[in-house]
Amino acid sequence: MRILEAAMSENILSTPWLDIIGLGEDGIAGLGDEAKRLIAAAEIVYGGARHLELAASLISGEGRRWASPIDRSVQDIKGLRGRRVCVLASGDPFFFGMGATLTRSIDAREMRVIPHPSAFSLAASRLGWPLQDLALVSLHGRSIDLIRPHLQPCARILALTSDEKGPAELASLLTESGFGASRLFVLEALGGDRERVTAMRADSYALTSVNPLNICAVEVEAGEGARVLPLAPGLDDSLFEHDGQITKREARALTLSALTPLKGELLWDIGAGSGSIGIEWMLRHPAMRAIAIEGHSERAARIRRNAEAFGVPGLVTVEGQAPAALSGLPTPDAIFIGGGGSEPGVMDAAIAALRAGGTLVANSVTLEMDAVLLAEHAKRGGSLTRIELSRASPVGAMTGWRPAMPLTQWRWVKPNNWKDET
Repeated sequence: MRILEAAMSENILSTPWLDIIGLGEDGIAGLGDEAKRLIAAAEIVYGGARHLELAASLISGEGRRWASPIDRSVQDIKGLRGRRVCVLASGDPFFFGMGATLTRSIDAREMRVIPHPSAFSLAASRLGWPLQDLALVSLHGRSIDLIRPHLQPCARILALTSDEKGPAELASLLTESGFGASRLFVLEALGGDRERVTAMRADSYALTSVNPLNICAVEVEAGEGARVLPLAPGLDDSLFEHDGQITKREARALTLSALTPLKGELLWDIGAGSGSIGIEWMLRHPAMRAIAIEGHSERAARIRRNAEAFGVPGLVTVEGQAPAALSGLPTPDAIFIGGGGSEPGVMDAAIAALRAGGTLVANSVTLEMDAVLLAEHAKRGGSLTRIELSRASPVGAMTGWRPAMPLTQWRWVKPNNWKDET
């Protein structure tokens, strides 16, 4: 009764009006009776040209192809609320599919969904790979660099591509990154009469014709010098392209720990240098978001290259000097200040922008920035930490400890009842 009352209060229709039907390459032959009935009963059927063609014998209503951009069709569908509308989608609509797009605008309770096995499920079944043990990546309409964090020795990956060029691009990336010995499977048109599965080494890729509807499987084999990204925070400095302006490995690990990243949060990395903090933040989980703010154009370009090389192309780089460059950016859940924090207005602007309950971490290796952090700690509280590291290095014919520059770190959590003091 409570559910019914809630639905009525939100004006949700008790009977779903939007049907979403997953289709495979076998078309209507792979559909059950209920799915066929819903397609036939629909007043309006949306889908891609291929979907509409596959289901043409069932469609009695008006067939409409997706508009470009697709948001236009989503808005049209919303305007049809209450009529019998059917959407034809590929495979499982809620696994990197159209269902996920539609639920951003239409309540799931208004939908009736009948999924088909996804390309991932079909590929796993063809190869005999347990789906739960695999890394699943969609490169459809997305950067191929997203696969880089998953290139772990002996890992198995399923990667959905955009088109017929995807397998060759993936083979090239694997080879250039030191994974050329990996076994690459190209699985085309799964479930249809044109299905084909081809296996080869990535560095021996030679397919000249590939069906645009394909998914790739990779059994990762790392060669000598392969660019493997360890799973722990504090990646080796040598993995980053930098000009010396980088939060060093040990300090970076401690900084990530102090920032306490949570799934889906947004980080501002102010004075980003090489982008190492923002990059490692995003590597913690695919849902993480980060904005790197950097005033030097060369460093900003370097951050973008690093983001691609680490498989986090979603890292946003803002070229400009703080605090001016912070204006208009989305509210951050966490802020790291690694450079330029002693400049007038930077600390105040960062504190004002941070959401209530968010975390700010600032590092210092200069007396000027130390003074800023000491003053902020005295005014607002939080924690101050002194980090001192020494590394063994040659001293003549012997070995001794050479201290790195000591680091001061201030960590502060913005109170939920914080009020602007300016």
